[in-house]
Amino acid sequence: EVQLQASGGGLVQAGGSLRLSCAASGFTFADYAIGWFRQAPGKEHEGVSCIIINDSSTYYAGSVKGRFTISSDNAKNTVYLEMNSLQPEDTAVYYCSADYGIYCRGYDYWGQGTQVTVSS
Repeated sequence: EVQLQASGGGLVQAGGSLRLSCAASGFTFADYAIGWFRQAPGKEHEGVSCIIINDSSTYYAGSVKGRFTISSDNAKNTVYLEMNSLQPEDTAVYYCSADYGIYCRGYDYWGQGTQVTVSS
């Protein structure tokens, strides 16, 4: 059974930091691209960051580039999203996804979300 378990959300003040984790199981981790998406109330679903596990290539949305860092611990089948300099506009439910191959498309598997709330 495929599982993606997102955790690490919470309430933080503007300028603060959080680290999200996405623990994966039930598939060959190295064959996948793992992505973080977010959805704020009343807003479109937004791709935040992506990591290609087999070569550690990373990609970021322009709105988070320079503030967020995605990484993976392949021994633990876990992807992290380090979020620094958080702003109120980063408030959203954050989801991780897994796609077979080298693109984070949000087509294959999804985890449950974790709420991130940034207060001003």
